Amino acid sequence: MHFTCNFCKSPLTQTFCDLGTSPVSNSFIRPENAQAAEPFYPLHVYACSQCFLVQLPEHKSAGEIFTDDYVYFSSMSDSWLAHSRAYCEKMRERLALTSSSLVVEIASNDGYLLQYFNGMGIPVLGVEPSGNVAEVARKKGVETLVRFFGVALANELKQSGRQADLLLGNNVLAHVPDINDFVAGLSIALKPEGVITMEFPHLLRLVEGVQFDTIYHEHFSYLSLTSVQRIFAAHNLVVFDVEELPTHGGSLRIFAVHRGATHATINPSVAQLLTREKVAGLTDVNRFAEFSESVKESKRNLLEFLIQAKRSGKSVVAYGAAAKGNTLLNYCGVRTDFIDFVVDRAASKQGRLLPGTRIPVLAPEAINHAKPDYLLILPWNIRDEIIASMSHIREWGGAFVIPIPTAEIIP
Repeated sequence: MHFTCNFCKSPLTQTFCDLGTSPVSNSFIRPENAQAAEPFYPLHVYACSQCFLVQLPEHKSAGEIFTDDYVYFSSMSDSWLAHSRAYCEKMRERLALTSSSLVVEIASNDGYLLQYFNGMGIPVLGVEPSGNVAEVARKKGVETLVRFFGVALANELKQSGRQADLLLGNNVLAHVPDINDFVAGLSIALKPEGVITMEFPHLLRLVEGVQFDTIYHEHFSYLSLTSVQRIFAAHNLVVFDVEELPTHGGSLRIFAVHRGATHATINPSVAQLLTREKVAGLTDVNRFAEFSESVKESKRNLLEFLIQAKRSGKSVVAYGAAAKGNTLLNYCGVRTDFIDFVVDRAASKQGRLLPGTRIPVLAPEAINHAKPDYLLILPWNIRDEIIASMSHIREWGGAFVIPIPTAEIIP
């Protein structure tokens, strides 16, 4: 089967990394379906030799992933809420937003961010494809359309006079299967002098930290500033500023405007980061073979730790039924032979089984009963938050384990 680049349509021949097959990472199994078959799809990521977009071909449609049974609620992470509130305050000041402005967020989830603009008296509109998640936002008073965003919806918004002064999307650009339709929609939905901000995990950090567990079917693209700048330019949008953020293991926040907008003075940070990406090999597809090898070594390292722990009679429990954890456990072939159970704060996941590995998901209190020797932190991007909230495991000699790039034990 031959795949072509999602953006420039060149043939895809260069492997970025091949994680075998895996189930969809947020499709948790209900106990009554524990004996039923489960679909697995390839997690084989390619790099385009022409535009350097790193991407996963679409094996399962976005409509099948972001359903009314979608289990990811942004408000479950305190650090993410604090990050969002700080962003809103900064944008109000930087863009001089008032009660006559309009802020539109794509993939607005449960209103986790727009609630803060709402509280400032700035009009908001959320666009969120998962009905159950959008319902939570509406209860917070955040007007939300249950739709997928693209050219069609952008034209409707424009015709109804609802173009955005600030058009934002956090962790959505990587999730769209048709990136051209999405970015063309951004251009239509934006006022002539409006500003777009997009946050997405940075490919440079993924490569440097061997963060292969951030690869899953919901993520169709693995983005660098180099590739995003090209995609935006093709739709007459100029990236004029970029910030590096610690979220999700290392993300970028880009700022873009229409070509010709008055405040499109390009910040030196843009050229500096493009240079760093080039030096790191993100525009040299041959360098990706090295990354592929690092991923295999990371797997071998984690398995060595788990085998040694179990042979020494130690118990291992995991914290956080995160999508990245599901990629990690499925790729490494880790099931209940190594990990007794996983705990998660989200009630929507408790009582279910992890996709693929079928490890049971319990409430965090289960740790106090089991008193495990090791707590493997799957969402390592919020490790500090988790270690602080679970520090009492040290009372019985428990230690924390961070799985990648190499298994690190934190006593």
